[in-house]
Amino acid sequence: MKSIVILFFFSFQIIFAQSVTQKLENATKTLMDSPSAYSANLSFFVSDTAGNLVYEYNGNKGLSTASTQKIFTAVAALETLGKDYKYSTTASYNGKISNNELSGDLIITSNGDPTLGSWRYDGYKPEVFKKKLIAALKEKNITKITGDIVIDDTYFDFQTIPGGWPWNDLGNYYGAGVWSVNWRENQFDLNINGDKFKNFNIDLGGVKWVNELKTGGNSDQSLIFTAPLSEVAYINGTLPAGKITTVSGSTPNPPLQLGIEIEDAIRAEGIGLNGKVVTNSQNLVNGEKIISSPKENVFFTYNSPTLDKIVYWFLKKSINLYGETFIKTMAKEKRKVGSFEEGVDYLKDFWKAKGIKSQMINFADGSGLSPQNYVSARAEVQALIYAKKQDYFAEFYDGFPTQGNGMKMKSGTIKDSKSFAGYIKSKSGDYVFSIIINNYSGNDVSNALYKVLNVLK
Repeated sequence: MKSIVILFFFSFQIIFAQSVTQKLENATKTLMDSPSAYSANLSFFVSDTAGNLVYEYNGNKGLSTASTQKIFTAVAALETLGKDYKYSTTASYNGKISNNELSGDLIITSNGDPTLGSWRYDGYKPEVFKKKLIAALKEKNITKITGDIVIDDTYFDFQTIPGGWPWNDLGNYYGAGVWSVNWRENQFDLNINGDKFKNFNIDLGGVKWVNELKTGGNSDQSLIFTAPLSEVAYINGTLPAGKITTVSGSTPNPPLQLGIEIEDAIRAEGIGLNGKVVTNSQNLVNGEKIISSPKENVFFTYNSPTLDKIVYWFLKKSINLYGETFIKTMAKEKRKVGSFEEGVDYLKDFWKAKGIKSQMINFADGSGLSPQNYVSARAEVQALIYAKKQDYFAEFYDGFPTQGNGMKMKSGTIKDSKSFAGYIKSKSGDYVFSIIINNYSGNDVSNALYKVLNVLK
């Protein structure tokens, strides 16, 4: 009798599993037969948490993932750097301090902290950093600086934007580049009344604007165009008339922006400054000497939140800056070269060593913003299953937004591409999934994918 019960139980499981598989097959067919998917490509893969296949449709096909690619970068960063890793920013000087006077330069350097001056973290906001720096100067009894404020932004290489990012993304907040010294997440906010500038949240020292905005429609359809180190910014598109809209852009020169704000803070405290603000990247452009400082002259160190907290926001709010900083940081730590090229190559080697076939992970960056990324749904599921077995999984999982009526998953969106990847717990079982669609022509792509994923609930 016991054998019969066991046989019935397993037979029921098989029938139930087949039912889920068949439902996924039907839902996928309905999606791909729809007029909006006429020229679309789909990669879809579902397994249980042990990695056993439940369903796939072109599971090995590499497609542009958008931000679900962040799962690869997040896991690699947590494992490579450690969840307790902290970035650091320091203040030091050259010359000497005598009679309350610093005869030399005040030098600010960082190893790429992407949270420096971020508004997301309690105790780490822009004013906190500036106040602590001023307090450190006062502790050294410095009342006058005869030299310059030097921002040493040479920890990483000179390239701030990954190859493959579209030009029309670069000037917008989600297209912010990676610098050795980042500030305020390299983002500024511009308040616009219809098509007229109202005010900025920060003074973008020296940037000239060309405004070709028009009013129209009910939503923000504007784009900002500017490049790293550029002194010119251009905005076009449309904004609703008769209301103030906040448009966020990427700061053209974050190290310089930080220097300007430090200068203002120093002068406001009555500390004399004879020099000006300079950055080592500008010195490099001008063919001038890079200014550094002896390590023994460091008098102030400011640490970031721990990496697990940074990964949380990286996944929750899909901050591209964080992902590209992780790429450069891993390259610097493991290969001694802080470049995108080395970082992307390291990321691919990391996942190849975990058993993912190299043909399924053709990375171009660490965030998914580049349409040149080609990753398969199977590879994303393999990465998710690997993460589930690690001691940092709770921190990783915590960053996944809850979407689509209860699914814990990361989403991704770039032009003509949509993806979801994550975990579903349901009465029928626990599943790990990835679904990626490219060249879908309808405007309801998220709902179309939800209809397929709802089969698992």
